[in-house]
Amino acid sequence: MTQTADTTGYKEIKQTVLDRIRSGQWLPDMLLPNEQDLAVEFSCTRTTVNRALRELAEEGFLERRRKAGTRVLSAPQRQARFTIPLVREEVEALGGTYRYALVSAQAEQAPEWLAARLALGSDRRVMHVRCMHFSDNTPFQFEDRWIVTASVPAVEQADFSTLGPNEWLIQTVPFTNVELSFLASRANAELAGFLDVTVGEPVFTAERITWLQGSPVTFAKMYFAAGYRMTTRF
Repeated sequence: MTQTADTTGYKEIKQTVLDRIRSGQWLPDMLLPNEQDLAVEFSCTRTTVNRALRELAEEGFLERRRKAGTRVLSAPQRQARFTIPLVREEVEALGGTYRYALVSAQAEQAPEWLAARLALGSDRRVMHVRCMHFSDNTPFQFEDRWIVTASVPAVEQADFSTLGPNEWLIQTVPFTNVELSFLASRANAELAGFLDVTVGEPVFTAERITWLQGSPVTFAKMYFAAGYRMTTRF
């Protein structure tokens, strides 16, 4: 049996589906034709149709349910996508010269708040790493990170004197899930000294937790120097 070659690409199908939604041809909560019918209409494979619809669902225009089909969402749910760059790349992209400095790295028992946050069991050993990232010798970010030893045993032999913990983790272990939080923290005396800000000054702060197949890998807090900006697009 010869497979029919696609004559319509998935991007064209995406655009056509969007046009039909925006023009009112396909109304909110309306069930779309099935993938086989759309494949016939667009003279392509079901795989191509599937990719187009899957991406539109990920972008918040459609709802896909197994055995229930694909529907137009009544209120498109646009999703913000954040890129998590290496600090080195972020500094260099802004035209700065990157420099890293280790503050401390020690194995310890996770504090109670961290054990509760990560749902750690009886083995609560973590590697606690604190470090500074600079741009042209100006403070850029202070990083305070805990790495779960049970999830990443190699961390006990890791050398963070010249390589930051985030870069090391990317090279060592993958992750499957991420939780990101953004908030303003007030600088205490230690943080004010690291970032060259005044005590009590609001500091842009990011918290990140990563998991690998349900097991916690790391919890990190990143504090940014004054003037830091994070931008995303919808």
